[in-house]
Amino acid sequence: MSTEHNRRTKILLAEDQGMMRGALALLLGLEDDMEIVAQVGNGDDILPKALAEQPDVALLDIELPGRSGLDAAADLRARLPQCRVLILTTFGRPGYLRRAMEAGACGFLVKDGPVEDLAAAIRRALAGERVIDPALAAAALSAGPNPLTQRERDVLSAAVDGATVADIAARVHLSPATVRNYLSAAIGKTQTRNRMEAVRAARRNGWL
Repeated sequence: MSTEHNRRTKILLAEDQGMMRGALALLLGLEDDMEIVAQVGNGDDILPKALAEQPDVALLDIELPGRSGLDAAADLRARLPQCRVLILTTFGRPGYLRRAMEAGACGFLVKDGPVEDLAAAIRRALAGERVIDPALAAAALSAGPNPLTQRERDVLSAAVDGATVADIAARVHLSPATVRNYLSAAIGKTQTRNRMEAVRAARRNGWL
């Protein structure tokens, strides 16, 4: 048997729910051509682990403590470009798909599919294909691009816990008047009535 045939795909798995992480690691580890070389539950640990283990593929959840999977995908593109990134998430939101592609991910899958499909997606990604959940791709096309600017996203993100304008201004280092302008613009673009509705709408679409 050749050395090349024995070569297993090295996989880094980032998932904050321990039971889900363990189950995915166990199931993928049963594949003859795959090996889980790192498991992390915090987004801040993804890049250091990846640099240490040099995985071929990184499977990243989006909503992690610390850096999000989308931020980590961009980190990996910059520091470990040979690593193929697949986003694996519970939240099939159109805006997340666009942001994942912009961050350099080569795949985007929702977690409710069978593990056989995930293993096949990993192999396709390694072969240079882009692997995207078909229903999500259609939804992303119909939803259109994210209408919010980076500053509007920053201000909305700072408003998620019901913070006052003064609190938000302090967090994002802007004047209260400028914060009000950005909030007003975001409310208009999301077609909502107030900042909390705008936050919910932006999250629902994956724009935050």
